Amino acid sequence: MPVGPSVGEAAPDFTLPGTGGAEYTLSDYRGQVVVLVFYPGDNTPVCTVQLTAYSRDIAQFSNLDAVVLAVSPQDVDSHEAFSADHGFTFPLLADVDKAVAKAYNVVGPIGFYRRSVFVLDREGVIRYAHRSVAGTTYRPVSELLSAVKSAARADRY
Repeated sequence: MPVGPSVGEAAPDFTLPGTGGAEYTLSDYRGQVVVLVFYPGDNTPVCTVQLTAYSRDIAQFSNLDAVVLAVSPQDVDSHEAFSADHGFTFPLLADVDKAVAKAYNVVGPIGFYRRSVFVLDREGVIRYAHRSVAGTTYRPVSELLSAVKSAARADRY
C-alpha cells in the first residue's frame, strides 16, 4: 500500500471544480497556509459536524492567513446543496474520480475516502498530516490551529 505524501514533502498540486462555480488550483494558494480537508461525504453526520465546526471558526483560520479547502468525491451539485444547507464559508471541491484522494493516499481499502487533514505551509510543503483509519471522529479546530501556527513558523526558516 503506498504511503502517499508525508510531512516535509511538497503537496501534490491539483485543480478541481468546486462551489461557487469556480475551479480551484492548489498552487494558486501559495503564500497562504492551506488546511486541506478530505471528508467522506456530503450530508453525513460526522462530515456535517466536522465542516460546521471548521466553518464556525473560520475567522480563527483567516486571522492566521490560512484558507480551508474541503474535498470529497461528490459532484459540485451535491456540494452546492450541502454548503447552502449549512452555510459553509469555504469551498467544497469535487474529486469525483478520486484522483486527488489517491495522490494523497486517503482512499481506504474498499474505495471510500478516509477522513484526513493536511496543513500546507506558504510554499506548499506538508507540515501536518492526519489520515484516519476509521472516519468516526475528526481533528478538532484547536489542533488544526496549532498546526497552522507551526506551518507559518516553519516556512520562515
